[in-house]
Amino acid sequence: MEAKKYVYLFAEGSKDMRNLLGGKGANLAEMTNIGLPVPPGLTITTECCKEYLAAGNKIPEGLEEQLMEKLAALEEKMGKKFGDENNPLLVSVRSGAPVSMPGMMDTILNLGLNDKSVLGLARVTNDERFAKDCYRRFIQMFSDVVLGVESIEFENVLERVKSQNGLEHDYQLTPEMLENIIEEFKKIVRLKTGSDFPQEPKKQLMMAVEAVFNSWNNDRAKVYRKINNIPDDLGTAVNVQTMVFGNMGEDCGTGVAFTRNPSTGEDKIYGEFLINAQGEDVVAGIRTPLPIDELKSAMPKIYEEFEEICEKLEAHYRDMQDIEFTIEKGKLYILQTRSGKRTASAAVKIAVDMVNEGLITKEEAIMRIEPKQLENLMHSRIDPDIDQQPIAKGLPASPGAATGAVVFDADEAEELANKEGAKVILVRTETTPDDIHGMVAAQGVLTSRGGMTSHAAVVARGMGKPAVVGCDAIKIDYANEKFFVGGEEFSKGDIISIDGGTGNVYKGEVPMYEPELGANFETLLSWADELARVKVRANADTPEDARRAREFGAVGIGLVRTEHMFMEGGRLAAMQEMILADTREQREAALAKILPYQREDFYGILKEMAGLPVTIRLLDPPLHEFLPNLEELLVEITKLRCTNGDPELLKEKEALLRTVRGLSELNPMLGHRGCRLGIHYPEIYAMQLRAIFEATAKLVKEGYEVYPEIEMPLVIHENEQKRLRAQAVEVAEQVKKETGVDFPYKVGVMLEVPRACLVADKIAKESDFFSFGTNDLTQMGLGVSRDDAQGKFLHTYVSEGIFEHDPFIVIDREAVGELMRIAITKARSIDPKFEFGICGEHGGEPNSIEFCHLVGLDYVSVSPYRVPVSRLCCAQAAIKHKDK
Repeated sequence: MEAKKYVYLFAEGSKDMRNLLGGKGANLAEMTNIGLPVPPGLTITTECCKEYLAAGNKIPEGLEEQLMEKLAALEEKMGKKFGDENNPLLVSVRSGAPVSMPGMMDTILNLGLNDKSVLGLARVTNDERFAKDCYRRFIQMFSDVVLGVESIEFENVLERVKSQNGLEHDYQLTPEMLENIIEEFKKIVRLKTGSDFPQEPKKQLMMAVEAVFNSWNNDRAKVYRKINNIPDDLGTAVNVQTMVFGNMGEDCGTGVAFTRNPSTGEDKIYGEFLINAQGEDVVAGIRTPLPIDELKSAMPKIYEEFEEICEKLEAHYRDMQDIEFTIEKGKLYILQTRSGKRTASAAVKIAVDMVNEGLITKEEAIMRIEPKQLENLMHSRIDPDIDQQPIAKGLPASPGAATGAVVFDADEAEELANKEGAKVILVRTETTPDDIHGMVAAQGVLTSRGGMTSHAAVVARGMGKPAVVGCDAIKIDYANEKFFVGGEEFSKGDIISIDGGTGNVYKGEVPMYEPELGANFETLLSWADELARVKVRANADTPEDARRAREFGAVGIGLVRTEHMFMEGGRLAAMQEMILADTREQREAALAKILPYQREDFYGILKEMAGLPVTIRLLDPPLHEFLPNLEELLVEITKLRCTNGDPELLKEKEALLRTVRGLSELNPMLGHRGCRLGIHYPEIYAMQLRAIFEATAKLVKEGYEVYPEIEMPLVIHENEQKRLRAQAVEVAEQVKKETGVDFPYKVGVMLEVPRACLVADKIAKESDFFSFGTNDLTQMGLGVSRDDAQGKFLHTYVSEGIFEHDPFIVIDREAVGELMRIAITKARSIDPKFEFGICGEHGGEPNSIEFCHLVGLDYVSVSPYRVPVSRLCCAQAAIKHKDK
């Protein structure tokens, strides 16, 4: 039986063998095969690593023999022997997983040197200083990476010797100084490990190979894999490459370059190099590198060759490349190439440019942009390189960054912002609809309670406002207008910064990047729209939101939440009057005061979206949400009683308290809300319907094309929808008769209760469309209260692997997804073209959008600022599942 092949020469591999040879090994093989000047080398496979780890860290049988056999081929090619005392072949050892994993294992250079071969290297190069510098570097790297002796131990010796001799740079060290440093380094190894530094090159190599394999399971690697959803079973390859030296004199050098600018995307080589240096000098910042342009004048022929190689690599890989190179005695070598990391704006520019250059297709351009990258373009964000630790961390509820003075009260936030032009951060335990005006005025919102779908989170996302929620490290003292983090105290007026993309909270003002949109952004999204099957609408409650959504490319409004409209000024007073009324006549009189406001609201939104559909959900929350808080009322009444306050006011407050108590429910989420409210008090929905249809008639008269869609919330039975639809038709016909104007409209249902999904075929007979409200459908489907769960146990469930994702962020395909499938199948058994959308928070999340594509939804509806990201995700889902 033939032994398993564990070791491949670069010439034996290709870029398609990434899973076996790792990304680095596959690229080195590919560059070798297309004729680039790559120092010869070999790769030990990921399979070998997996077998090593599975066997309890035991080298698989046959590896050492295969390694030495391939090493012999390298010796023949280079005309040098590994371990030879007179002219030694030296190698570098690097890790290389199938996916790029920064933080795996640091490189080891100059492996193969020992006390004797360092003298041979000095003789053959005629440069004692160079040889000893290579040896001291090797001891330091090998000891750090393989033997576990911290690098700082060696750095301290270097710094001391330089300081004692008045030197600034490593390259100023003399051979004598380096000899002493090497001896000190070896003493440190003996002291820290109890053994001498290994002198046998083959032993050095096998120890380095094992160190690479073991690095697969180091803490850094495990954390990185978890954050980036990289499987734990890929294993890493080991690359052993013959050394070339950039530190042998003035005709040598080393550098790192990108084929295009990774910050801007400009089509120009961007990078740095150093004359007479080894690779780590550039990366470690030991010396200040020179811009790559200066290589043109320093070594014109080398630069010309490098330029040709950059073009060749970019054309071959069809992507911007990050290239490491070394120049040894006037000869250029390419040590590594990989797809270069880039900023969001550079990623968009490079993708669009490469399509225009004929290098990639539109589909490939779309697939190369990470949704998160596009999201970053939409919002200002805190500079990731700041040298400052956050004071606290909450949930990243709404992306963007903001700086401002701490305020604890929504009224005060509004006053400071509007009258004084102050920038403020609204800090609350949690927000309620009463705080909306303060949220509008504030730069951002910080709450100590609540989850990713809490009021603060949802409203902030809709506004495009940065928000950090559920930051339980902050303790708020409203009475003294302070909050505390650990032992630190922050008062009203103190400056803080929040990053809604990471959840971090910082003391004071911190540097930020502003959003950068442009023509490339629009071009990319126009391609996305051509490819997507699922369309993108927006959730919008104001004409401003609707205008913004349209600018961002929304093809309609998928959710107008009418309850937010009742919270302003005179409307709230009229709403409270309606709730406190004893008779239907009194309720209708109070609602008549709200009608003109509502009509104006709907007129504004429908006008902004002329020519596009607008889905308006009728009143959904329970009535007690429009009344003062029970505890606050009790405090007011107690004060009035204790201070013999105004008896009329006391009487009024006591009546209000009786109503609040009468309306309070043990479980309001499952109580008297949604269409149950509309059926119990038909005059509420009658007023809203009239306002919608009167606004529609007025716009049609003015020459606008408008398409209102009435959405009934919390429907669970066809008889509810039959009654609600009849009411909508009746009011529409009345308005048509009164105005003499005909207009189109639809009547549908928000599917947010499991029962409604299970009987969707029956409800569909009374409906024109369905839209999934997946926030409530998830709560009811899983029996989990989102705000309580996200603050208490959901993060534990996710971190400990009980749930793969937070089900309020990513659709639970097995349960909630199955309810959606059932509803779609049943409704489309009545009408194959029955329209379906989704307007929960899930509509803006990439994994959930992919699911919406797979189950055949017609649209997703998201907050205005998420519209571009969702357009990209819809296209990516269509490309990914093109054959299905």
